Amino acid sequence: MSINDSIKQILARSLDAQQLTKAVFGKVTSLAPLEVAVEQRFTLPAELLVVPEHLQELAVELGGERVVLRRGLEPGDRLVLLRSEGGSPYVALGRVDA
Repeated sequence: MSINDSIKQILARSLDAQQLTKAVFGKVTSLAPLEVAVEQRFTLPAELLVVPEHLQELAVELGGERVVLRRGLEPGDRLVLLRSEGGSPYVALGRVDA
């Protein structure tokens, strides 16, 4: 192995260890409590997730009837998540098609 290859490996390991910001995919497995399985490797609990307003349910009462204007997360939803520098928290950016 050349010195250049060795340096490249050391740099790659160093960057992986720093856990820089990275996009990952997950699937909502539970709502109460909220849990998201990430790429079949691990499960994120609600404490490690930031869910923006556009992914939360918005409902209003109209004429005594509840009308959902925006649906919230549901089990089975696939999400694109942004892993923050250092590994947590994870920010849900949006839903993706299955």
